[in-house]
Amino acid sequence: MQVKSSRHLVFTLHRYIGLAVGLIAIIVGLTGSLLVFHSEISTFDQQRRIGTITPQGEQLPVEVVLNTVKKTYADQPDATVQRIYLPSKPNEPMNVILKTKENDWTENYVNPYTGAILGNNLKQTFVNKFFEIIYPLHYALLGGDIGYKFVGIIGLLMSFMSITGIILWPGWRRLISGFKIKWNAHPKRLNFDVHKVAGMITAVFLICTFFTGFCWSFGEFINPMIYAVTFSKQQPTPVSVPIAGKSALGLKEQLKTAQAALPDASLRSISFPSKPEEVLTVSFKLPQETEDYGQSSVYLDQYSGKVLRVDSSLKVSLGDRIINSFVPVHYGTFWGIPSRIFYVFVGLTPLVLFITGFVMWRYRYRAKTTNSDAYGNPKQKRLIEMLQSRRN
Repeated sequence: MQVKSSRHLVFTLHRYIGLAVGLIAIIVGLTGSLLVFHSEISTFDQQRRIGTITPQGEQLPVEVVLNTVKKTYADQPDATVQRIYLPSKPNEPMNVILKTKENDWTENYVNPYTGAILGNNLKQTFVNKFFEIIYPLHYALLGGDIGYKFVGIIGLLMSFMSITGIILWPGWRRLISGFKIKWNAHPKRLNFDVHKVAGMITAVFLICTFFTGFCWSFGEFINPMIYAVTFSKQQPTPVSVPIAGKSALGLKEQLKTAQAALPDASLRSISFPSKPEEVLTVSFKLPQETEDYGQSSVYLDQYSGKVLRVDSSLKVSLGDRIINSFVPVHYGTFWGIPSRIFYVFVGLTPLVLFITGFVMWRYRYRAKTTNSDAYGNPKQKRLIEMLQSRRN
């Protein structure tokens, strides 16, 4: 009796939480599906605008490309370099990002072999504008920091929904029936079958995507908890120490120091400090890593050039490994293209589950209303009582 009561409670929570957060989950899921191949779509649009780069021997040193870009902004002394992305493929441009008076994030696409500036992002295309709306809609519902936290809460509730869905799955009694859809059955039964099968197939992946989103939204609380539970030591934030009368070191010298710290890794990006106490962050990709831009970094004091911290993905704590795993788990990159294609359908699942769940709720609501009306009629009331007594 207690087990039946507990199952009814789980069912009730599953149903009403689903109805409450379903519409928001649909928005997050659909936008997530659109973002799965964001990089490929943006690259295609970029090549359409700037053309395809033909490899021509060795690429130019990063500092040479950076100086070339700086010269084009000579009339803007306040323009500051934010970041540099190196090409992950031979036919891709180098991307030098500056903060200018026109834009806080001005991307400059440069041919890494000739140093020619091929274009920038100041002239927005439809693809640029589309993703500039879709991305913040996905993680914050266009609501800034408040929206970011709200979506995180939705992620936690959807994770709970997926777990309760696994508990309520009828296939635990008969495995084959749990994955069976009777296409020629009554719409009520067909609707239920679609709900249970779609939910079970994607449940684990929905938990992965929504829960990692929740962890990112509340990282200031979740990350310390992960380090505590795994008995891992959280690395302190590296800080540069300004030296009186001395400016930041040259990029060439700093890159040589960073490369020496991870000699087998490939340079992928450089993040420049915007404040005197901030550090130069150089990101690398080790041969064993699968992410395009890697998961290893070297942090340098911008004045002394001293290596303050080295984060190698092969030598991190358990806590860091768990936190680093959020990226491939959330974006579906852990099995390459097949898992990413599957994640497109995972993003559509909240829509399917909400529609089928709403239809099931409507059937139950109508049945309940019909029974209530029947009890209002004395003859029908006696008939129902007779049928129930016979069943008992």
